[in-house]
Amino acid sequence: MVRILLVEDNEMNRDMLSRRLTRKGFEVVMAVDGAESLEAAQAQAPALILMDMSLPVIDGWEATRRLKADATTAAIPVIGLTAHAMAEDRDRCLAAGCDDYDTKPVDLARLLEKIQAQLQRCGIAVDS
Repeated sequence: MVRILLVEDNEMNRDMLSRRLTRKGFEVVMAVDGAESLEAAQAQAPALILMDMSLPVIDGWEATRRLKADATTAAIPVIGLTAHAMAEDRDRCLAAGCDDYDTKPVDLARLLEKIQAQLQRCGIAVDS
């Protein structure tokens, strides 16, 4: 089972997305802020991280930079999630180290395509 780390501070978003991903066959582990995401990435070794960019403690931008700077987590694909849908927001996510970007509210079909593309890039096959 492919493990995804979902980093989301909003309980309703976290619950909805984790349930939908679990139904698609993923194992979902969660963190509620950027600091927790760093710890969870080390402890849980997820195949992919879904990172909300607007987080407390350490925001998603900085958490992603730290994940990509650490040799043990640098190869984990990160998909940035944000309610901001401007081109500069996408560019900012990619500049922080995100491998891809998606907007909120989440379109599950589109997000699943992006998850699958990132996992395939890493050589992980999924049936979702």
